[in-house]
Amino acid sequence: MERIVYVNGEYVPEQEAKVSVFDRGFLFADGVYEVTAVLNGKLVDFDGHMRRLRRSLLELQMALPCDEGELLAIHRAMIEKNALVEGMIYMQITRGAADRDFAFPASATPTLVMFTQTRSIIDSAQAKTGVRVVTVEDLRWGRRDIKTVQLLYPSMAKMIAQGKGADDAWLVQDGMVTEGTSNNTYIVTADGTIVTRDLSHDILPGITRAAVLRCARELQMKVEERAFSVEEALAAREAFSSSATGFVSPVVEIDGKALGDGQPGPVARRLRQVYIEESLKAAI
Repeated sequence: MERIVYVNGEYVPEQEAKVSVFDRGFLFADGVYEVTAVLNGKLVDFDGHMRRLRRSLLELQMALPCDEGELLAIHRAMIEKNALVEGMIYMQITRGAADRDFAFPASATPTLVMFTQTRSIIDSAQAKTGVRVVTVEDLRWGRRDIKTVQLLYPSMAKMIAQGKGADDAWLVQDGMVTEGTSNNTYIVTADGTIVTRDLSHDILPGITRAAVLRCARELQMKVEERAFSVEEALAAREAFSSSATGFVSPVVEIDGKALGDGQPGPVARRLRQVYIEESLKAAI
């Protein structure tokens, strides 16, 4: 089946999808994005992604190209046109096309693009075996709380990890873990406390992060939102990450050191189970 892509009001085969070479997303990474998981043909936490999208656009002084009702309708049309049962929808909004200039154009029509990817989310191989990570210095810009398309350094960090035989990288600033290349990070201490970095400009306010922390508190698990060091992570009983398409992904090794027994830990497994159950119920 040929994949259908949405570009500025049109649904077109992916080979015909085009944007201007003068688009500021292409020239300056002047854009934001959201990734929404799809389970059983329905959207997971769409409202949460829209709230974060509005915030990202506001921080960059960009306009929403259409209202949220229209965005929901486009997402649903993309699911139908691509017969998507399980996977994700990627949405990107850029400031639009204008002659190249560092200053923002006085007026430009935002570019809106969406595409789908089929992916096995619930029956994830990494959720079963666990993820191996290495730590890498965090050299990204200072506004990581805005979900921009500036993803070159996370991509480089991912490649560094793969070059060392690992699956992903955890980014580190001043000895403290910020987040993964495309996920929020957590450790479980010896006394069972879940620790994850507190929200600030240093990390992305993950939509899945918020849901996972809510699940943890409902399960009467102790949670601390604070920075944690690489040393704390290496000494942790277990660790995991969260993201829109990874959900809860157990981490079994950091910098070559196995955590616990080297298998996905019980806290991560339980949170993943509960999060999936709630997502299946609440998807729209």
